[in-house]
Formats: sequence, structure tokens, C-alpha cells
Amino acid sequence: MSIPHNIYIHVPFCISKCNYCAFFSRAISPDWDCYATQILSEVDFWAQRLGRVSVPTIFFGGGTPSLMPTKIFNKIIKHISEKFDLQNCSEITLESNPGTLDETKLREFIDCGLTRLSVGVQSFDDDELKFLGRQHDAATAIKILESAQSMNINVSADFIYGLPGHNVRHIISVCDKINQIGLKHASLYELTIEKNTPFGQMNLSMPNNDEMADMYLAIEKNLNLPRYEVSNYATNENICVHNKNVWLGGAYIGLGHGARGRVFMNNAWFEQYGGDIKYQKIDDDTRALERIITGLRTIYGVALDDKTKNILDIDFIKNNNDLVQIKDNRLIATNKGILILDDLLVNLTR
Repeated sequence: MSIPHNIYIHVPFCISKCNYCAFFSRAISPDWDCYATQILSEVDFWAQRLGRVSVPTIFFGGGTPSLMPTKIFNKIIKHISEKFDLQNCSEITLESNPGTLDETKLREFIDCGLTRLSVGVQSFDDDELKFLGRQHDAATAIKILESAQSMNINVSADFIYGLPGHNVRHIISVCDKINQIGLKHASLYELTIEKNTPFGQMNLSMPNNDEMADMYLAIEKNLNLPRYEVSNYATNENICVHNKNVWLGGAYIGLGHGARGRVFMNNAWFEQYGGDIKYQKIDDDTRALERIITGLRTIYGVALDDKTKNILDIDFIKNNNDLVQIKDNRLIATNKGILILDDLLVNLTR
């Protein structure tokens, strides 16, 4: 059986590594032709195994994909269109950092098929940007957001909160600025300290769990956008279709070193690794658990089918309706459940 597969393409290159970043990326000047050859080879590999499947979305993540020359972007998109069916492709996203593209380059990306730009703003405060290790200032970030909004594409911006010294007042000011700019999609992520990062080597004084929870709740009260995933807020027309498809259990191919995918072939699910082109079969319980973990992060929840029911503790669900509820045969986390989602997931499954 053939099903649609979204495509994620990892671009593991940056100008510099940020102090919090644990993603696979390198601060080097890449050989873009060599990179493109590798990606095109992986496209060919999966086209041979999956056939000319429909591709609903393409997402260039990183790293800093906006460093990519537009001719390389165009070459990759054209090759994908030759090997897969893009007739119903509704979204092509590019992640970007302020200062790595201007209006001219952005228009070139759009001419090559780009429909959605995600901008890593992280903060509107220049001192915070320096602390985070970012290479741009707030004015540069605002400029590219406003330019992109004028170009008839979907625009999103990422922000980080919960830095040392942050409180509810800080997050309200961020929400106010997002509202002022008129963004239709925003992702607000709690700062997580990873071991193998510069922040991981510092003894930072972080807000406690209660302070973090207060900041999280303040976002929903002050941002003029509804939440559709734990950290993502958007109008219905501006929801990231690619991420929604992945969260709800859709198949996706991961291309490039550092990418991961979930492909469906020969009536079975496989975990797939980009770059080295490796894959291994996933058993039904593992795949069901993945769907529960990602689905409960969203307002849509997870479908209650035979595979998810097999690992869910139905009695726990019945006894904890303040945390999880069943609606239209889907399991959905309540607002209270979202706040303790990690602990909730442990109790939900057998």
C-alpha cells in the first residue's frame, strides 16, 4: 500500500553554534554542490523503494537552511518533483536566521517554490541574544519578519523563554511584541539546558518549575494566537502543515546527516536515518507509543485504534478525566494534563 510521505531535509550548517544548541550542526563553510549531490542521491534511494508517492509538504530544517544558495534549493526541489508527486504539495518551509537572508534572496527562494518561512528570532532583547550566542540583533529580526509578511507567504518565528531571571512579566512583553508585529504563527520554547552545550557547562540559575508553569500559562492568556501544540500557536490558516502531519503520525522521509524519518513500505513502519541511508523496522507497540507521545502534544490528540488501545491504560484514562479525555474516539490531553505531560505519558501506557 502506498501512502503520502512528507519530506524533511536537514541542513547541518551554521555561522556559529548557539550556547543552547544540541542539534546536529557544524559552523563551517560548506561545499554546497557536494551537499546537493548527497541529498539528490537520497531522494533517488527512497524513490526507488517507495515509488512516485505523493508529498504533501517539504521542510528544510537545520542548522541554518537560509545559508543555502537559492540555486541549490531550486535544484533539490526540482529533483524531488521529478521523483515524487508534488501535485498536492501545499507547503514548502525554510528555517532561517535573521541576517542570513535579505529581501532579494527571500524573493529568489519564493520564486523556487518556498511558501513558508520560519525565522529563529529567539528574543527581542539584544542582551539576551548575545547571552544565547545569536549573531543578529532584534532590529534585524524584525526587519526580515516584516519583509516576509509583505511577500504573501506564511511566516513563523521561534522564541525562547525561561532564561535566568525570566518571569511572567518577560513573557508578556514578548507576547505583546508578537501581537504588535502581527505574526500569524509563533513557536515559544522553554529553554532546556543540554549537557554537551556551553550552557551545559555553566551553573545557570534557572526559573523553577512553578515559575516556568506560570510563564507558560501567561502565553495563552496574552498571545493573540490559539495554541495547537504544546509550544506552537497559530491561526487555522497558518498552522505548520508539515509538523502537524508528523505529530499526528504521518509518514515522512528524513534526508541529510542528522535527519530522521518514519517511512511506510511493505505494509510496515521503519525508522529511517538520513545521510547514511539506514533503516530498521519498528514494532507496532513502539510505533503506537510514538503516535501517543506526539499526538498528545497537540489539540487534536491521538486516534484510539487497535494499536494505541493495546498499550494504553484505559482505567487510568477513565479515572483521570481532568488530565485526559476521549472525544470523537481520540484521546486528548486537557490544559492541566499538558502542564504535566511527561509524567502523564508514563502513567498512560502499560
